[in-house]
Amino acid sequence: MSKYNDDGCDDTDTYELNRMQDGGESNHHDILTDASQDGLKRDLRVRHMIMLAIAGTIGTGLFLTSGLAIATAGPGGALLAYVLIGIWLIFVMQAIGEIATLLPLPGAFNAWGGRVFDEAFSFQMTWMYCINWALTIPAQLSASALIVSFWLPEDTAFPPWVVPLIIIILMLFINIAGVKTYGELAYWLSVPKVVTIIFFIACGILVDAGAIGGHTYGFENWRIEGAPFKGGFTSFINTLISVAYAYDGVEVTGITAAESRNPHKHVPRAINTVSIRITFFYIASIFLLGSIVANDDPLLVNTGRSATRAPFTIVFAKAGIRGAANYMNAIVFTSVFSAINVDFYVSTRMLLSLARNGWVHKSIGYINSRGVPVAAVALVTACSCLSLITIFVGSGVVYHWFISIIGSITFQYWLYILLLHFRFRYCWKAQGRTVTDLPYVAWGYPYGNILGVVIGCFCIVCNWYLSVINPPKHPGAGASEELMDAYRSRRDAYIQGILGAWFPWFMSALLYFAYKYIYGTKFIKAVDADLDTGRFIPSDSDKEDLIPHGPRWKRILKLFV
Repeated sequence: MSKYNDDGCDDTDTYELNRMQDGGESNHHDILTDASQDGLKRDLRVRHMIMLAIAGTIGTGLFLTSGLAIATAGPGGALLAYVLIGIWLIFVMQAIGEIATLLPLPGAFNAWGGRVFDEAFSFQMTWMYCINWALTIPAQLSASALIVSFWLPEDTAFPPWVVPLIIIILMLFINIAGVKTYGELAYWLSVPKVVTIIFFIACGILVDAGAIGGHTYGFENWRIEGAPFKGGFTSFINTLISVAYAYDGVEVTGITAAESRNPHKHVPRAINTVSIRITFFYIASIFLLGSIVANDDPLLVNTGRSATRAPFTIVFAKAGIRGAANYMNAIVFTSVFSAINVDFYVSTRMLLSLARNGWVHKSIGYINSRGVPVAAVALVTACSCLSLITIFVGSGVVYHWFISIIGSITFQYWLYILLLHFRFRYCWKAQGRTVTDLPYVAWGYPYGNILGVVIGCFCIVCNWYLSVINPPKHPGAGASEELMDAYRSRRDAYIQGILGAWFPWFMSALLYFAYKYIYGTKFIKAVDADLDTGRFIPSDSDKEDLIPHGPRWKRILKLFV
């Protein structure tokens, strides 16, 4: 019987990034060691990497806000938005896969700018990505408070901050347990949501076809008033930010590469599997939702963010499934919990990257013997406790404000990843290297990248445009209190839109030019780009593991199941 597990890795070995310090394999590996990697453990398997990306992506964005996209843009508009962002994301993932397989660094794509373009670019990108996940934690904590309120009576005296506080405490213990334990917990926390989506797709097909529920929907909801493209072009582009928020997190696969047992095998497989699963889950779910639930159904708006108004619950109810609301609320809660778990992981690794590069105090980069960046975990935990203050502002208000900012930051770093991939290829060629020397080659390059950049620029410009049109008009000095309340609501929404659309770009430019001015960094010449430090040099067992195992049909099936 083979000594290798299902991932083709020897369980008796602990793959550490600083192998030379532990009596590693060769001097060549010592030359390629990156100081930013020292101390981390290579204990993540491919299933952990896949589920970490899925856990960080599938959550409230799909389960709760997808209905709003259909209500805003109709079934056709919502589906087009998810397809458009999905296409962009596929090529972003391919870019991540190519470079992260070669250079599995803790900062992943955030570290590439300092290698191929300018250190100031890497500085601002790492900070912006860290800000993105720092905002995601309170957004998810706010959502958790709302979700639990579903099971509480309306006149309850139960404090809304108790549930988020319990989650933060649990996150602390999970994240200090070591990456192997963390990966295993993250994997099993993600299983229920994946099972639910698969069950929903199967159930939705049967409901739509009339096999259950007693009514055949077919495409009738695509032909009602407002469908398929409700509200025209403006409504369509209005959904793009919420769709970006729904997809946000799938790029985490690049972050986990630094702790993968065999990046040359696991990163490409995780990249391709996650891309296919996420796009299939999302597009199939949105198509079925738009076909079964009419775009004018008030339940789609889901103003309360509770499972009674979750679009998935509507479909399950139409299928005659009792207790659908309670079941979906439990699934949404576990989804939020697993998403916060990933938020903690990514935030700590970003702080580690910042510390190892000298961009925050070096003590934050301390790693214990289990490969846990304990100082970074402690800092993220403290910041999460501060985010409890936002609960008192109002969970729903906080949730909407954070979505608008997070969606814009997501647009930004997805675009940056594609641009850095262009620059990486240029540097690679300028140094006389061939594409065949890469351990993984992104398919569709350069045309896929060009398409992705076009889609990205389109989304960003549309977001800017939406933020400045239709400013609210003051009703006048003698206006009634009702009109003033309506005006204040529109004013707050307008400010939220401007902040969400423009803040990430202002902050990004400020970080970049401030760092460049203070440290006087210069653009890196293509021939001088560092494309070797931090490369993973596979051992003999790693090389043997790269050989495909099993029949092709089974390997293809694993991309979906």
